[in-house]
Amino acid sequence: MAALGYIGEAFAIALTPTGLLALVLSVFTGLIFGMLPGLTSTMAVALLTGLTYNFNGPLAIMSLLSIYIGAISGGNQSAILLNIPGTPASAATAMEGYPLALKGKAGLTIFVATGASFFGTIISIVCVALFTPMLTQFALKFMSHEMFLLAVFGVVICGNLTSNGDPLKGWISGFIGLLMSQVGMDTIYSYRRFTYGSINLAGGISLLPVMIGLFGFPEVVKAFSGGAKAMMQQNNKYSVKEGLIILLKNRLNILRSSILGMLMGAIPGVGEDTGGWISYWSEKKVSKTPELWSNGCIDGVVAAEAGNNGAIGGAIIPVLSLAIPGSTSAAVLLAAFWMHGYRPGPLLMQDTPNFLYYVIVFMFLASCLMWFLGMVIARFSVKVLAVDAKILMPIVFVCCVIGAFVVSNRLFDIKLMFVFGLLGIAMSYLKMPGAPFLLGIILGNMADENLRRALLLTHGDISIFFTRPISVFFMLLIAYLIFTQTPFYEKLVYKFKSKR
Repeated sequence: MAALGYIGEAFAIALTPTGLLALVLSVFTGLIFGMLPGLTSTMAVALLTGLTYNFNGPLAIMSLLSIYIGAISGGNQSAILLNIPGTPASAATAMEGYPLALKGKAGLTIFVATGASFFGTIISIVCVALFTPMLTQFALKFMSHEMFLLAVFGVVICGNLTSNGDPLKGWISGFIGLLMSQVGMDTIYSYRRFTYGSINLAGGISLLPVMIGLFGFPEVVKAFSGGAKAMMQQNNKYSVKEGLIILLKNRLNILRSSILGMLMGAIPGVGEDTGGWISYWSEKKVSKTPELWSNGCIDGVVAAEAGNNGAIGGAIIPVLSLAIPGSTSAAVLLAAFWMHGYRPGPLLMQDTPNFLYYVIVFMFLASCLMWFLGMVIARFSVKVLAVDAKILMPIVFVCCVIGAFVVSNRLFDIKLMFVFGLLGIAMSYLKMPGAPFLLGIILGNMADENLRRALLLTHGDISIFFTRPISVFFMLLIAYLIFTQTPFYEKLVYKFKSKR
């Protein structure tokens, strides 16, 4: 009965005029942050944290959770419309979303992506309510050895998925990204690596200039080459019924992807980016039409969006039960919770038993509003496809430059964006995917730090990798993924099918 009372209190707070206004403005701001390349969910939550300093506790928490959900969901629109992920979490969405936009299905794709985001968040909220203690205990079983292998697993998967039949190029791209992430001070001894005396590189390579350069520059160049312009001006009208039918057909996809995303989010340090890619990979593996993927398969959009939004609830789980953030955005949320007088951790239900129910209700309301506002914004955002490329792309280019600058207010980041923009153009020319490179930079520090910590703890003994069950599982899985891409495996499959 106490739980019902706390849920009623949360609805009473949210449905006051002040609460509704804060909810709408927060979700809307989050969607805009997510849509614009360079303005991430972490930045959105961090900026709003300062603005909520004078809010009462529950209102502030509702605003922060709303902007978090809005930002993760909003990234799909620029990924679909421009092939430039608004946030790193939307990189997997661009794989299928942009080809669909070129076919004149941008409106339908955004509707389906936003719906998948909604259901992914709702399923993760249910998991927060039901499985927080159990999932947190599972996440804590991941030691340094498993965290390193998880990072390698993510890069290998991404290389497989984005390579268009040539996984070696995808793996090369991903491992170059891992190498680039080593620039700057290492996290164990604070020793500068590969900085060559540059103070600007001492803090490492910023993720946002890399992402904007890799994905933004090639699209600007392609647009002026005239290759995609004719297709981009097709009709983007769709029926809501058609979108709902697609979501209904993908109900198992949404459930599976949301749970996978939630599990990835619950592992500290992994976050929404990996959740989207793991879900995308899982759905492609079970798909009956794998040949349609990478050319505009809407099932992939559903999987990626349900996965990265499922990771939202997953990232909240260790925050609430252990005060350990599951992602960078969740880390900022944790700081905000402390600032407003809440103490997440093992004693949460004893000290503030109403807080968990507040979080669940606020996330539910923010998700509902996110779907509605996302569709309203989409009615205007799809019109960018009808704008002449000679007008649109200079505007996109200016937004890319601004997005790279506002991260740290450094001109160096703009130079960095240009360097990685040229690299992105070269990779596009060589048909090397940029997504594994980006994921390599995202997971690079996690891989480096955990590998070195694992070796320090065992005094250089690598046998621990072969004795821990989770480590063995990941090593076998990585070996299997690599083996399935070899000519020998293809011959085995061919012989097996010919005998049948």
